[in-house]
Amino acid sequence: MIEVMAVFGWLVLFLVFLDEVLAVAAFAAWGWESSLLGVPSWILVWLLPVLAASTWYWFASPKAPYGGPVLRPLAKVLVFGLACLALWDLGHHSLALALLVFSVVVNALALLPGIRALTADPETGPEGAHPHLRWRDLDVDLTTVAHEHGLVG
Repeated sequence: MIEVMAVFGWLVLFLVFLDEVLAVAAFAAWGWESSLLGVPSWILVWLLPVLAASTWYWFASPKAPYGGPVLRPLAKVLVFGLACLALWDLGHHSLALALLVFSVVVNALALLPGIRALTADPETGPEGAHPHLRWRDLDVDLTTVAHEHGLVG
C-alpha cells in the first residue's frame, strides 16, 4: 500500500513536469506562428519559451528564489493560462482546453500533502511545515511500520 502511494505521487510529479514541457512547447509554437510587435518569428520561437521557463524558475518551481504563497500560484496561472491562450490563438481550441484541464488536475493533485512531501527539503520538510520541526527528525523505517500494522506479509 505504501509503495502504491509513492508510485502514484511520483507519477503525478512526472505529469506536472510534462505539463510544464507542454506549456513551453505551446509558447514555441506560438512564437513560430506569430509576429508580435514586429519581432520575427525565428526570434520568438526561442524567446517566448525562454521567458516562460525563466518565469517558472524564478517564481513557480519548488525551489524558486522568489516563489511564495502568492507569487507561486500567480506565476503558475500566468504561465499555463498564457500557454492555453497561445494554443487558442493558433486555432488549436481542443488542445488549449485539454491543456487547461490537464494543468488544473495535475497541479491540484501535486498539492496533496503526501505528494508535496516527496520533494520536500530534507532539513525543512514541505513548505508550511512547523518551523521547529526538522524533516530529518521524522526518519521512520517504513518497512517496520508496515510489518507492525500488517500491511505486508
